Amino acid sequence: MFDYAQLAALAAIHHRGAFDLAAADLSLTPSAMSHRIKALEDQIGTLLVIRGQPCRATPAGLRLIAHYNQVALLEHSLQDTLPQANPGPTKLRIAVNADSLATWVIPALATTTGFLFDLVIADQDIAQNWLRRGDVVAAITSAPGPLQGCETMALGALRYRATATPAFVAQWFPHGLTAAALARAPTLQFSESDRLQALWATRETGFAGPMPTHHIASSEGFVAACAAGLGWALNPEALITPHLATHMLVDLCPHAPFDLPLYWQFNRLTATAIAPLTAAIRTAACAHLH
Repeated sequence: MFDYAQLAALAAIHHRGAFDLAAADLSLTPSAMSHRIKALEDQIGTLLVIRGQPCRATPAGLRLIAHYNQVALLEHSLQDTLPQANPGPTKLRIAVNADSLATWVIPALATTTGFLFDLVIADQDIAQNWLRRGDVVAAITSAPGPLQGCETMALGALRYRATATPAFVAQWFPHGLTAAALARAPTLQFSESDRLQALWATRETGFAGPMPTHHIASSEGFVAACAAGLGWALNPEALITPHLATHMLVDLCPHAPFDLPLYWQFNRLTATAIAPLTAAIRTAACAHLH
């Protein structure tokens, strides 16, 4: 049998990235945290935490954290049939892409009670990896699956528009949207895994070469950067509609939006426990996605 206080310590260290921060979360001393991890590693017979900056769980540690998260959610689901148990709010770690968080996910979280959310901001193309290794219990992804042990629900598509300021367009696209212009015009990228601008450019012009790129890991920062004339980028339609209305930004190709399909993927074992959140995600997606 596992000591769940030890598993809680392991999960806290992995999520917070440091023994002292995890100890503060659990109202323990760092030495007590070290003792719990050592006892658990002795029991399992393998290394569970890679000490560093940040500290991270090993593959064996991640499997134990996934087990701990599942048990915590299953205990949480007992509230419906055993309200006297009253385990309190349960920490729920999910992976969400930044653009969904900035446009439609927060209202869904706000209507779901009984959870404390720990959001991992992960590009939709790689969010499934977080779920695959058990680091989160659910994720918004762009991959339809299948993923072993998980359910997949299609949510709809988040619509993007390729936008820039009128002055930027006059300077960099004087002859329209061409492959030659895209090779010179500065663009934006959220992270190294962000391929939206490249995919759109290839679809519209056939251009597949490198583009001068600013890296800005913020959805709101993308809009601000475009509005300041720093570059062009695909922005969620919901975020830039007011800017298009005032002509602060213009659509580089009004008849060519980019629709990104999104999916809600979650661990099958905890599907019942997170059913209220799944329902809220579905409702919000129906209201905001295409």
